[in-house]
Amino acid sequence: MVPWVVAHDGPTVTETCERFGCAPTELAKDIELLYLCGLYPYTPDLLIEAAIVDGRVFIEYADYFSRPLRLTPSEGLSLVAAASTLLAAPGTDPSGPLARGLAKLATVIGGAADAVDIELGDADASTLDDLRAASERREQVEITYYAFGRDDSNIRMIEPSGVFTTGGQWYVSAWCHLARDERLFRVDRIMARRLTGIADTGPTVPETPGLFARRPVGGSVTLVLGAPAFWMLDQYPMENVEELPDGRRRARFAVSEWAWLDRLVLRLGRDAIVESAPPEWPGRQAAARRVLARYPEVSGSDR
Repeated sequence: MVPWVVAHDGPTVTETCERFGCAPTELAKDIELLYLCGLYPYTPDLLIEAAIVDGRVFIEYADYFSRPLRLTPSEGLSLVAAASTLLAAPGTDPSGPLARGLAKLATVIGGAADAVDIELGDADASTLDDLRAASERREQVEITYYAFGRDDSNIRMIEPSGVFTTGGQWYVSAWCHLARDERLFRVDRIMARRLTGIADTGPTVPETPGLFARRPVGGSVTLVLGAPAFWMLDQYPMENVEELPDGRRRARFAVSEWAWLDRLVLRLGRDAIVESAPPEWPGRQAAARRVLARYPEVSGSDR
């Protein structure tokens, strides 16, 4: 969006929102955030000037944009990867400033831009296109979806309201007729989809909702974590985290699916102790036995 706004020298809010498929409130938040972007020590010459004045959007580059960037090969490759991912976002001009800059950068680091293979969370491009089109037309889509948390797949009728990417994955927010509620689906777990041509009838769902919605199947689980398992505190929403005298941490969190909890505790292994869990959960040992049952060739001593 930044180079497009600069190139158009103060486009209107309406023009900018139509170009990038966003609401005026979203645009205002982005502009507020952009105004805080810059380099240390964050003096005026190192900040990007951005503002909405009289219904028009104005962006002025910081002074350091006029100086050539000096990148290491690894920094250049990281920038090519990030830019290639961004080019798949809605509203990006395939022949615009970002695409042209990407092509130049790829040439400098020793390869063409189209030679860099970027996996966008394993999301199929045609699936993304269909979901975006359905969202714009307010059309129902029939999908076959693999639910990772339950380790199961089923057919659902959904009404997409937005497609977005975060954390390296693509998601579609939608009203789900099967759940009769709003849901968030990872696009790479949509095994099949069919545009129905039927207009949607459900309530409006936020285009980019939070990635986690508390729908506990049986309350909360409390784990005592060793240092190697602290990563999960940043990756999953916690209800409470307590520092223990021995350096370990006690963490309590809601559980949405038992299969998800099975995977988590097996992944954490000896670095986590299950201190409390709902009685409905079969337990870590039951999960381990189900995994081992898939490998009958493994001997008892190896187990």
